[in-house]
Amino acid sequence: MTLEPMVVKVSSADSGYTRILGGPPQSVSMRSGKVVLQPGESVGEHSTKSNEELIIVIEGEGKFLLDDDQFLEFNADSVIYCPPNTRHNVLNSGSVTLRYIYVVARAD
Repeated sequence: MTLEPMVVKVSSADSGYTRILGGPPQSVSMRSGKVVLQPGESVGEHSTKSNEELIIVIEGEGKFLLDDDQFLEFNADSVIYCPPNTRHNVLNSGSVTLRYIYVVARAD
């Protein structure tokens, strides 16, 4: 597989999910997207499985919820690392729109 540098236009939508990278053939294993959550919205509980995940918070604030009732609070300009095999959810707990980019890659 031959990979090439690229520029990907990221949507300026005010809600939802926008895919940025989808793995092969765009990258070796990296996937990424932009998520926009309105106050009170969450992405839903899910697992990283055999991947690690990086969340780069652009705007807003929220809670990174873990399945054992623990959470990490974050705000704009924060970066959250999520290790493999971690069940989690992202919740907009603030009063303004939450915008972040996530990057997921195989950990093996």
